[in-house]
Amino acid sequence: MRSGLKSLEELEKDNANLRVENRSLRATNEALRDVEREVNRLRHALNYRQRSEFKLVPAQIITRDSATWWRTITINRGREDGVESDMPVLTDEGLVGKTTTVSANISVILLVSDENCRVAATVEGTREQGIVTGERVAGAIAPMLDLNFLSKQADLKPGQKVYTSGVGGVFPSGLLVGTVQTFRVRELDGQALLAPAVDLARLEDVFVVTGHK
Repeated sequence: MRSGLKSLEELEKDNANLRVENRSLRATNEALRDVEREVNRLRHALNYRQRSEFKLVPAQIITRDSATWWRTITINRGREDGVESDMPVLTDEGLVGKTTTVSANISVILLVSDENCRVAATVEGTREQGIVTGERVAGAIAPMLDLNFLSKQADLKPGQKVYTSGVGGVFPSGLLVGTVQTFRVRELDGQALLAPAVDLARLEDVFVVTGHK
């Protein structure tokens, strides 16, 4: 009996050790998956930079205040990197915003979700043009964008893509801004609600457009 009890104790100890080992392996696997995702993300960004028609300065976000979360971010690039105010900022997914205050080594970015970042835009497959501004929808976790000054006859459909039109001089044409969610007719114009092309909540790395190649 004593040997049997000892065997049972050993089995319980082995099971406890296996549970610890399994937890450790799960944590290791998750860490490896995180590394793989990060490598794939950076590889994708590098490929985009190489393919792009623009001169792109890569930058990392170094400051983001919860009070201005959907309005501004601060990046680790500035005048010494060729960055000036009113330069477009983007990721491989689409438009992020534009530079505002620029110092030697850091810059503040006004996000497209801020109501003061006004972007001239056009809708794919149409002649419709308008101005995109940020909008916070009550109760929404993520910001939405308004596309204003459309014609009343625009009748845009969910899923249509909206791109920068190039009007105004800050943003070059052809940058993806967002996709149409809804369309409504107002007294003087048509307005579309857009989902931003870029997940602004999870920004890590961005590119500043400093010119054409």
